[in-house]
Amino acid sequence: MKPLSRKQVADAAKITIEAVRFYEKEALIAEPPRSQAGYRQYPADTVKRLRFIKRAQSLGFSLPEIRELLVLRVDPETTAANIRYRAQQKIQEIEQKIQALHAMKLALERITESCNGSGPATECPILEALDQELNERGTKYD
Repeated sequence: MKPLSRKQVADAAKITIEAVRFYEKEALIAEPPRSQAGYRQYPADTVKRLRFIKRAQSLGFSLPEIRELLVLRVDPETTAANIRYRAQQKIQEIEQKIQALHAMKLALERITESCNGSGPATECPILEALDQELNERGTKYD
């Protein structure tokens, strides 16, 4: 198969040209060889790799985690159990984030209920509650 331009790779992977540049700079895709005229010539499998990266990101994997998965993918010592373990770790991390977000939501609902929406902002119970939380934690930005 003939080499692809950066635009062709971006279009095929359904990402922007800037994203291709970024992933190249981050060494998630290899810097491609250049033609005699100086144009980048990406191998066709670059599209598959970019799709893998985007799918992993959509599942919550960070770029360092994706880099690790890409390395593990080609390491003959890696087993499916190694990859499964990393996916399970990501699930636990997501569960912790969900719990933290739920706690934040409940706290915000609680302080929002205290405000009837009338009066000046300087007397808003929500702002007062936020001040109180900061003072209780010993953190003040005065």
